[in-house]
Amino acid sequence: MRVFELHKRNAPYTQRTALRFHGETITYADLEHNVEQFARYFKKLGLSPGDRAAIALPNCPEFIYSYMGITRAGGIVVPLNLLQAPRELAFMLQDSGSHFLILNPAIGQHLCQLPLPALTIVILDDKCRKEIAAVPQVSFPEVNDLSTCTFLYTSGTTGHPKAAMLTHANLIANVKAMEAVSGFSSEDNFLAVLPMFHSFGWATSVLFPLYLGGAITILDSFKPKEILQVLVDEGVTIFCGVPSMFSLLLKSRNQVVFPKLKFAFSGGDSIFGENLVDFEKKFNTPIVEGYGLSEASPIVCLNPIHGTRKISSVGVPLPGVEAKVVDEEGQEMPCGEIGELIARGPNIMQGYFNREEETLSALQGGWLHTGDLAYQDQDGFLFIVGRKKELIINAGFNVYPREVELALEEHPGVAEAAVIGVAHPLKGQVVKAFILHEEGHEPDKQELFYFLKGRLAGYKLPETFVFTSALPRGASGKILKRLLE
Repeated sequence: MRVFELHKRNAPYTQRTALRFHGETITYADLEHNVEQFARYFKKLGLSPGDRAAIALPNCPEFIYSYMGITRAGGIVVPLNLLQAPRELAFMLQDSGSHFLILNPAIGQHLCQLPLPALTIVILDDKCRKEIAAVPQVSFPEVNDLSTCTFLYTSGTTGHPKAAMLTHANLIANVKAMEAVSGFSSEDNFLAVLPMFHSFGWATSVLFPLYLGGAITILDSFKPKEILQVLVDEGVTIFCGVPSMFSLLLKSRNQVVFPKLKFAFSGGDSIFGENLVDFEKKFNTPIVEGYGLSEASPIVCLNPIHGTRKISSVGVPLPGVEAKVVDEEGQEMPCGEIGELIARGPNIMQGYFNREEETLSALQGGWLHTGDLAYQDQDGFLFIVGRKKELIINAGFNVYPREVELALEEHPGVAEAAVIGVAHPLKGQVVKAFILHEEGHEPDKQELFYFLKGRLAGYKLPETFVFTSALPRGASGKILKRLLE
């Protein structure tokens, strides 16, 4: 099965609601028709098998039509994180070798001013929609389920993002595994408020419900009051979010009852155990915590949906996925002992695009080395305790310190920078930067903040700057970040 066929397995549900968006109801028959039209349009524009097409859209039905249409025509989707700074987006377009860029009018003018590579830009305005609707029927190439479906960009330890290459089979395997453990059905209504460009949001709130034949209620932004109202009014049964979302909802003063909400899923970062318990008590809805990463399509493990859940655990591996905790030599650790979490299965990426060395490092002997430190208890439940890499997770979004450090060191007043993550009650972690300034040039915090603002996404910007005359170093001269606080 290919990703663009997910909804076609639900032939009996053609008149069932597939999508709800801003008061509009779209049936499965409408969805199939729109995907077909978008696919024809992309082929008319010259999209060939293997061509990369970047999508820069907020959550909306057109995101789904574009994604499915591109892949039906044999292309590879490059979802762009709309929170990224302009130069970050330009890098991804250049690095991926994108041939097409799909935009909506609200952000089209902004992105079209970037130093973009030669590509075809599609702005989804009324004129474009008429052109899409008028394209005649065409034939499509055969797409193998082992063909690359998408490039998902992840932050790089060297300061440059890298594209994880996922096949149709990778994504379908993850969806099937979720069905096997969930017991969810076509009667369920999923809230899609996580960004569709985010691997967790796309897999759990779009691909999964389409596979089931369920409904998707789409919101284009997270506004706590609106979320609470939608959970009440729209009959949502499944809500997938990141820990910061649940923290904000907990701040609501109203004791709201959601008549149909069965489960909430938390991913992207560890949720505070206290928040998990408080949410369940306040809203009478259990939060099921899991773990994953883009390189795994993205879910690796999940707490049992029907059965014992363990607070602070990310659960057990999905069916078909193997996970174990190993030491530096790759030997499996005993129960309770901390090591690196590694995983393998049909959901694991093919590698990083044009990054052979990093691919060999991440995929060793068929196992994905996650870089996360964990232990496993006697019942097989996994607990994430830290990060082997210096990854910072801010409200569910990944930040690599080296990326921020390189941007800081472009400032003429910064001799060297060291960046760490510090705990935050709402966001999980925020960025803190230690600055060693050039002699005779002492930039202030505001100057550095605005300098970075044009270079990095907002969630990567330091919330705290510390100016220092020296940074702690080891014998080799390497900065000892464990001594920074």
